[in-house]
Amino acid sequence: MDETNEVLSKAPLFEALDEDGSAALRATISEVRLGRGQTLFSEGDEGDRLYVILAGKVKLTRTAVDGRENLLGVLGPGEMFGELSLFDPRPRTASAVAVTDAILAGLGHDDLRPFISQQPEVAVHLLKSLATRLRRTNDVMADLVFTDVPGRVAKALLDLAERFGKEGEDGLHVHHDLTQEELAQLVGASRETVNKALAEFALRGWLRIEAKAVVLLDIERMRRRAR
Repeated sequence: MDETNEVLSKAPLFEALDEDGSAALRATISEVRLGRGQTLFSEGDEGDRLYVILAGKVKLTRTAVDGRENLLGVLGPGEMFGELSLFDPRPRTASAVAVTDAILAGLGHDDLRPFISQQPEVAVHLLKSLATRLRRTNDVMADLVFTDVPGRVAKALLDLAERFGKEGEDGLHVHHDLTQEELAQLVGASRETVNKALAEFALRGWLRIEAKAVVLLDIERMRRRAR
């Protein structure tokens, strides 16, 4: 329970609450457990709650008319999603699928709205979270136009490293848990092109490729390549 509370305290929703408010809101939480590959909700579903990830990873995706999938992002412990439907009651704009086994805290909109009306700072924190996601979306769109595939691969790996990386004796271990196809969807390129970029980085000694993970060996050069 202590670990759960620690993870929740990092979520934008709980940052604005005092101890009593946080305890009251935690009492309304419903725990959701997902197996790897299980869908939590699909694009077009009605949205009636938001989620905070307690353990594991979840990916957000959109599917084109021709069936192609675009990976919008990968989220981990302490990160929140589904809050857009709190302000906009229209159907979900993305699907949420567990990348690994995952445990989530679900909060219904009917439980959240009284907190928002009584404590406007909660809404401010939620809007900040949405603004951060919008900025990230704008960055991704700009990268698709102005940055080549190797640069986008480097940037994606650095972003994953910032959130999921763990320092080791031989470098920064990044267990992203993504397949080659999912990594390509995240970057917005073909799997072959992304694999070629990864192989080039490995040949230069900037990283080491492992199963659903990489070890970053030269972060500074990766940063320069991302720019």
